[in-house]
Amino acid sequence: MKVQEIVEAIGISHDSVVSILNDHLGMRKLSARWVPRLLTVDHKRNRVTTSQEGLALFNRNMEEFLRSFVTVNETWIHHNIPETKQQSKQWVSKGESAPRKAKVGLSANKVIATVFWDARGIIHIDYLQKGRTINGEYYANLLDRFNDNLKKNRPHFAKKKILFHQDNARVHTCAVAMAKIYELGYELLPHPPYSPDLAPSDYFLFPNLKKWLGGKRFDSNDEVISQTKAYFEDLDKSYFLEGMKKLDKRWTKCIELKGDYVEK
Repeated sequence: MKVQEIVEAIGISHDSVVSILNDHLGMRKLSARWVPRLLTVDHKRNRVTTSQEGLALFNRNMEEFLRSFVTVNETWIHHNIPETKQQSKQWVSKGESAPRKAKVGLSANKVIATVFWDARGIIHIDYLQKGRTINGEYYANLLDRFNDNLKKNRPHFAKKKILFHQDNARVHTCAVAMAKIYELGYELLPHPPYSPDLAPSDYFLFPNLKKWLGGKRFDSNDEVISQTKAYFEDLDKSYFLEGMKKLDKRWTKCIELKGDYVEK
């Protein structure tokens, strides 16, 4: 409820309402927090159930879970990405006003990166140029290419079933994609709708990549691809393990929050 609505409802002054809210009730004014979607009761219930299932697998044998778990997701990478507010901060003398900076938008030139990774690092990345789209047939063929790389880069999966994780994007859950996942023999870990906070790529891998890209400019798709590849290759294995281990706390927090979104 807004202050003016309270004023009109109970007939006291604006200043009196503000004083009561601040001084007597200890309330403060906050901006709304953006979330992917306003979750319904069913959404929250699904998120709790899925988190409980994932947490049970994780706690049963953490090492085995981390050896078996592979996740995939897509993100756009632009030829130039503006710096974040944090990155653009500068030291100034006492009394000096903050520097001004023109707002820079995302470039129109971009590629979409589909990244498959696990607790040991990147397994496969596919890049698709602007103007092309990922459909079910493309994704199914991509899963075949990923599976070839998986055999080369993770030979232990030759005798072990992969615990495969993806979000609920239509391209991931369409009939042709699901048939391919079944054909490859992957065990699919459920993921609740509208839940980027429970997807390792969305809460960890991609935000850190975008932060590193902030302020950089690329002249071509090839440069974007080579620089992104170099970024991932420079990361230690422990980095990827850290991101995957956060699933434990995020699932736990989601359950504690009764399905509400998990903040940072």
